[in-house]
Amino acid sequence: MNLTPESFQRIVDNLHDGLYLVDRNRVITYWNKAAERISGFAAAEVIGKSCADNILSHVDGKGCALCTGVCPLAETMCGGRLRRADIELHHEDGHRSPVAVRASPLTDETGRVIGGIELFTDISHRAANELRIQELERLALLDNLTQLANRTYLEREIRSRFEEIRRFGDQAFGFLFMDLDHFKDVNDRWGHVVGDEVLKFVGRTLVANARPYDAYGRWGGEEFAGVIRCIGAADLERLGNRLRCLVETAFVVHAGTRIGVTLSIGATLFRPDDTVESLVKRADELLYRSKREGRNRLTLG
Repeated sequence: MNLTPESFQRIVDNLHDGLYLVDRNRVITYWNKAAERISGFAAAEVIGKSCADNILSHVDGKGCALCTGVCPLAETMCGGRLRRADIELHHEDGHRSPVAVRASPLTDETGRVIGGIELFTDISHRAANELRIQELERLALLDNLTQLANRTYLEREIRSRFEEIRRFGDQAFGFLFMDLDHFKDVNDRWGHVVGDEVLKFVGRTLVANARPYDAYGRWGGEEFAGVIRCIGAADLERLGNRLRCLVETAFVVHAGTRIGVTLSIGATLFRPDDTVESLVKRADELLYRSKREGRNRLTLG
């Protein structure tokens, strides 16, 4: 079957995965419809710009910049081999969202590398999140601004974990209590509309990087919380610090300025004599220890 260029473009535009092409200088030359959907960026916003200029702001799971560092696409163009990686893209809305990327070199008829191609797949469990939002709306357990669970839901989730432990034995779970650092300064300088956008991108970053069986929500104001099932202390600390790094690298753009925040976190595991109140109180004390010790850090206890 011979395909016309128009037919080929329709096929590529209808792919479920995002796809983009770059030339030898890593200037973006093509950006398909799925790339627009997954990233939020229209083709006109990225075509003609170099990904080496950090236009896409990719980071790894530790928050380290990739576009200006160890970029899978740049490596495959240099090495000539397929590269795979799980990375975090910067969505146009401001939040971080995980994607699985596959990068390959583009060559001419002589085998000379003339550019690169990258496919990326959304791995943020978006469909499950949409069903969760619908159910929370039905039960009036949704925070309307961030579209996360609200405090009432999180307290119910903690009580459910207590009941699960009572009935089935040792099912360790953790609790993350998170507060945005210097959030009042954001509101004072940029206004509450921008402040609301910051709250939303923090919430989206948490949910996009959540395991399907964990629960994240907005506790109130600039406070967020996560109920983390089946986890030990070391993994809870690792998970919390990963979220902290991802939030630190996320941002919204207002009047040409990148506006971001950092998180201070208190992390703790369930104890046999805990109540909802004692668990939250302990996490809150650990959170404010993180604040006292310089902010943008996690304290485990």
